Amino acid sequence: MLRPLTSALRLLRPWKPLQTRGCASDGAARGREIQVRALEGPDQGITEILMNRPRARNALGNVFVRELLEALAQLREDRQVRVLLFRSAVKGVFCAGADLKEREQMSEAEVEVFVQRLRGMMTEIASTAVMGLIETTRGLLPGAGGTQRLPRCLGVALAKELIFTGRRLSGTQAQVLGLVNHAVAQNEEGNAAYHRARALAQEILPQAPIAVRLSKVAIDRGMEVDIASGMAIEGICYAQNIPTQDRLEGMAAFREKRPPKFVGK
Repeated sequence: MLRPLTSALRLLRPWKPLQTRGCASDGAARGREIQVRALEGPDQGITEILMNRPRARNALGNVFVRELLEALAQLREDRQVRVLLFRSAVKGVFCAGADLKEREQMSEAEVEVFVQRLRGMMTEIASTAVMGLIETTRGLLPGAGGTQRLPRCLGVALAKELIFTGRRLSGTQAQVLGLVNHAVAQNEEGNAAYHRARALAQEILPQAPIAVRLSKVAIDRGMEVDIASGMAIEGICYAQNIPTQDRLEGMAAFREKRPPKFVGK
């Protein structure tokens, strides 16, 4: 119980501004496999991670994983980020999974280290993103946490069936099983899923940011422990919300029948 409780208490550590952000339109960022774009206007607060490795169909190689971990480490400390979306910059492709061609060139020791990095990356994505739109957030790559994450999502029997058979699922099948929340028909531009994800991000955006972050911690950590410990984690998280300006603003807005104006404090 100590680890999740300690993790919850560390949620609201001091923020540090993101020093630099790669953007798809920036010349210096175009050659990077991972690019970061902060949306503006009514979508301010939504940040996109663009996966840009067209020659390998966005496969998870050494450079890709390193750049993604670097981006997540910076975004985790950026107070302006309220919703994080994963998006492919490669048309017709999202993420091909592990780069097996690159892995063939690794020694056994290098493979072990790399797979550990993949596990860490999946955990970082799950703990950072309010909404991570990447199939590997569920840890569906065997050796990258899939044997642990999938049973917790689907149950032991079904997880074993999918892992043992290596079965591929359609979007609709994944939705029926509960692996994804939404499955949408593709459009001519090939970005129907992105538009659905962005619409969901826009629903999250106006909500109280501290409450959203604390809710994520309470859910994620609470699912790892028994119900009594989970209730304790929820209590710790709620206690951090009590002294915030956002909580008072939410109550005032409800009383005055107006939209709240949350500031993240």
